[in-house]
Amino acid sequence: MSPRPRSFEDADILAAVGRVIGRHGPARFTLALVAREVGMSPATLVQRFGSKRKLLVTAMRGGAGDWGGYIAELKAAGKSPLSIVRELVLCLAGMAPTAREFGNHLAALLLLDLADPAVYPLTRDMARKNQLALVTLLREAEAAGELLPGDHEATARLLNALAVGSLLQWAIHREGTARDWLARDLDRVLASSLPPSQGQGSDTLERGSD
Repeated sequence: MSPRPRSFEDADILAAVGRVIGRHGPARFTLALVAREVGMSPATLVQRFGSKRKLLVTAMRGGAGDWGGYIAELKAAGKSPLSIVRELVLCLAGMAPTAREFGNHLAALLLLDLADPAVYPLTRDMARKNQLALVTLLREAEAAGELLPGDHEATARLLNALAVGSLLQWAIHREGTARDWLARDLDRVLASSLPPSQGQGSDTLERGSD
């Protein structure tokens, strides 16, 4: 009797898409590389998704980068709104285990997420959804006394811009880890919005994220 064929979950395949893009960049991305990453045959991958472009679109539709589930997990773990904001921004450092991989992800953003007419609407909708999630958390942080009153929509935009810019600077200078570099910049920005009772430094923010 022949062995039962191994089954492959879509989630595993879509996660492999992100790893392959990080390792090889969008220009060298192929179905064969994804198939090898997962451990399946390229023919099976083609049969399931049809083409490289369709696989990439499916990866975006699958919620890559969607913060909803992660926010729910952090809230269930008892994290405060401000500590969740901090962790959401810092999780973007996951795109930068190395400067090369960050460059590949940045290239995918410029060449695929923003340029492909089938992918861009998904990129835009995901960004808007995550922006709203940040605004909601910042308002919750104000209500909990963690932040001073302010324009939280502007703050959310600033935090998103900070993340990309800070990681780009880290990729240029390559001092320490991307997460530590981003954390330093993030905490300096957030410190100016802390109530006096919480202090004005990154130590307070880091304690709140424990």
